[in-house]
Amino acid sequence: MNEDIRIHSWPCSYYLDTSKQWVSGRLSLTPVAIKFTADKTGELLVNFHLSSISEIKKESSNLIFSSLTILEKSTKHWFSSLQPSRNVVFNILEHFWREQLLSSEGAGAEAAALQSSKGKELTGLLTGSQKRLEDTAKVLHYQGEQFDNIMRGLNRIEGDMDVADRLLTELESPSWWPFSSRLWKAPLETKPKETATVSDSKNQEGIIIRIPVIITHRTDSNVKPGKLTLFASGLEISDCNSQVIHRFESKDVDDIRVHTPYEISVRQRFIGKPDTSYRLLSAKMPEAIPILEMQFSKKIQFLEDALGFVGARKSPQVDLGTSIWQAATGLLGGVVQPSSPVGDSEGIDNDQVQLQKQEKISQEEAKELKQILKKLKGLALETEAELERQDEALDSITTSVDRATLNIDKQNRRIKKLT
Repeated sequence: MNEDIRIHSWPCSYYLDTSKQWVSGRLSLTPVAIKFTADKTGELLVNFHLSSISEIKKESSNLIFSSLTILEKSTKHWFSSLQPSRNVVFNILEHFWREQLLSSEGAGAEAAALQSSKGKELTGLLTGSQKRLEDTAKVLHYQGEQFDNIMRGLNRIEGDMDVADRLLTELESPSWWPFSSRLWKAPLETKPKETATVSDSKNQEGIIIRIPVIITHRTDSNVKPGKLTLFASGLEISDCNSQVIHRFESKDVDDIRVHTPYEISVRQRFIGKPDTSYRLLSAKMPEAIPILEMQFSKKIQFLEDALGFVGARKSPQVDLGTSIWQAATGLLGGVVQPSSPVGDSEGIDNDQVQLQKQEKISQEEAKELKQILKKLKGLALETEAELERQDEALDSITTSVDRATLNIDKQNRRIKKLT
């Protein structure tokens, strides 16, 4: 992720201690730093890392009202005349500052990253791929359950149509037909209701990912902290107390716009009343966007500032499992030597030896990489098998729907003859 990308900027004034005066300019936030640029001169007066911040406070004094102070090491920076409001800027800055401290990129992480070995870098890449593949498996599993529910519903419809067919046959039989009374006396076959499975599926649905966010409703200037939870069936926005503000089912979402890798907006359109729209900003949003892109591939739109985030994830869904596995094994193969075979256990063992020699990867790191690759291969095969099963289920559903449609048309014609 580009650390120079601008997440947000606000017009404000900065107290320049050297000249004892206020300077108008723009306060900017990047994924790892805070900057202030003067309007008149374009000079960068403030530039420090988020991890160096000790405190962010809302303060005021006899001469300074509605100010925001940032304590950076031993230096206190004063910002005033913040637009749209001091509370908005405070909530966003505090969110990214706290997430920066909690993440691995917090205080001291930058120096540690310079000393990290190639093995740790590869482990991090493959662990991220494993997490994305696990999220994909959760979504596919939920979709498979939905297909099963549809099949059960179609089976119930077919059973009801069989009953209707017997009743129509009785009505069509002449009054003197000796066997007609048996149709009325025979008990109708009834199937137990299976509503519990459908109704409880949402309650049993697992959470794919939950991240802290800064929430803006519609075009309001007020923002508040909360949480974004992604399910296989949709997404949910809640406040800090876990009280649900709004839940979007997948069918309710009309469009998702990715403004930056850290900011999205979700909208549901209505006719005759205002749209339901939420704008969400989070330091953890890059982790949620790939899942949203997979769930809402036809509804998500990347704006200009987020186009670089799309990357190379635009692969067909049917090749999802295989492509991730090939990318994982190819990564190790490319580091060792492009011509070396990878993908089987012997290739992984060769990679382990070569990586230790050429990239100075420790034995523990090589073993960890080998285990991650095995897990990735298993997940990829499971994902591919689930996709094939869902393709077969879709074919069965299509066949059942066509058969039910023909039966309904046939019964409608028979009813018209009777009336």
